[in-house]
Amino acid sequence: MDDLLRIPPGSDLDLSSIDTRSTPGFDGDRDASQAPFAELQQRLADLQDLLYADGQQRLLVVLQAMDTGGKDGTIRHVFDRVNPIGVHARSFKKPTTTELARDYLWRVHSQVPADGEVVIFNRSHYEDVLVVRVHGHVDDPTAARRFTHIRDFERMLTDEGTTIVKVFLHISKEEQAERLQARLDEPDKNWKFSSADLAERAHWDRYQEVYQQAIATTSTDHAPWFVVPADHKWYRNLAVATILVRTLEQLPMSYPPAEEGLADVIIE
Repeated sequence: MDDLLRIPPGSDLDLSSIDTRSTPGFDGDRDASQAPFAELQQRLADLQDLLYADGQQRLLVVLQAMDTGGKDGTIRHVFDRVNPIGVHARSFKKPTTTELARDYLWRVHSQVPADGEVVIFNRSHYEDVLVVRVHGHVDDPTAARRFTHIRDFERMLTDEGTTIVKVFLHISKEEQAERLQARLDEPDKNWKFSSADLAERAHWDRYQEVYQQAIATTSTDHAPWFVVPADHKWYRNLAVATILVRTLEQLPMSYPPAEEGLADVIIE
């Protein structure tokens, strides 16, 4: 499944050709996904425990999506069983005055994972080649320069021991409309609705263009992008969990050796 979703470096990506309701690598429905997803949740929890105990590896997960794309839901469901001590979610919203006074990667760099940690970026440094381009705050030459910065930044992180997985949750405009309407129709979801979401929705086509270029330009062997069809929430969760489990299984990790003499210890 993960190989089908991975964007090869230098590929000619066309997001419009990817069916957001498709389920690549899984021949089944929501009910059929429940058992394998539960197994993946537990496997992810076990691997995260090993990563934390080993203390030598770091995992950075970058989640990007259009509004209502499911970033929060992905974090909530996929990481449901992990130990929160070693897993941290970081959200990047509109930059503050302090952040704007510095380079755009300044606020991001301090949030990357330490040894033994998993950090999930709910939005990320990619906002500075996405939103700003849609709204005309950054021109094409500046964006091209930033793509180089980002590739170099991610290369440095991986050279220093961080494994990076970047996931774009790909939903359709129709699915977004349904999810926005649900926020209006269900009183306990009203707090999630913002008129700003509608303003951003008006730029849908432009967002698809800039996402497409950003993903194609910055998907590398050391920091790959995965495009996950996300209209079906159950498949989204299954796919992301699969990607993370496969990634962690490839890391050289082991539990530290036990203290000598434990066999002779008697608890009174």
